[in-house]
Amino acid sequence: MNTLRFTTQTSSNGVRERDFTVGDVPGVLWSPESGPDHAPVVLMGHGGGLHKKTPALKARAVEAVTTWGFTVVAIDAPGHGERPRSPEDDQARDDMRQAMTTGDVKGFKSVSIDYTLSLAERAVPEWRATLDALQHLPEIGAETPIAYGGGISMGTAIGMPLTATDPRISAAIFGGGFFVYPELLEAARRITVPIQFLLPWDDEYVDRSDTLGLFDAFASTEKTLHAKPGDHRRIRWTGVDQEFLPRHLGVI
Repeated sequence: MNTLRFTTQTSSNGVRERDFTVGDVPGVLWSPESGPDHAPVVLMGHGGGLHKKTPALKARAVEAVTTWGFTVVAIDAPGHGERPRSPEDDQARDDMRQAMTTGDVKGFKSVSIDYTLSLAERAVPEWRATLDALQHLPEIGAETPIAYGGGISMGTAIGMPLTATDPRISAAIFGGGFFVYPELLEAARRITVPIQFLLPWDDEYVDRSDTLGLFDAFASTEKTLHAKPGDHRRIRWTGVDQEFLPRHLGVI
């Protein structure tokens, strides 16, 4: 079993930030500087080409800590952030750039789906191993409520199969910005926990009807769709149910 090893620690404005590794996977843990143990845990996934500490992700993590007292966790996806890229990672990125440059929409979609599937296959076991290690920390423990609370684009393509297979996750926030493929639809049909889904209405790459079909496939009896004007890179968090995670994690 991989153990969690903290590598650095800083504190600012009541938030403690600790970098860690689980095996060779780097991650970050944000938590209140003071407060009771066993605060609910929120997992946050980053988008394609980004990393665990992007400004937008960190801002949402800090807000979740300071507003609700959550502990927030993020890890670098394979080939992202501090992690080395494999030759296959580099080839997929080159192929996607080439397809975008030449306007090859079908080629871009095909490469993007194959690469996203590969990332999810690698990342889901890493997330589960990270959760195993976190639950061995005295301040978290095995009974702490857990949610997947910030997966956008690639973060959702990883978060959906994770949520579909890990019963520890009791609620999830997902977001559009990715191509829909059969494996994602199958994951959606297995997800029964409450979800919020954010949809960029004007995504220039993804047909919104595909994303609406994915939302319809979720087996959850409580699911809410939040559609906002905006393109692929402008998924807005304004106007969503800010009490969704606190409600389902037992804070309110």
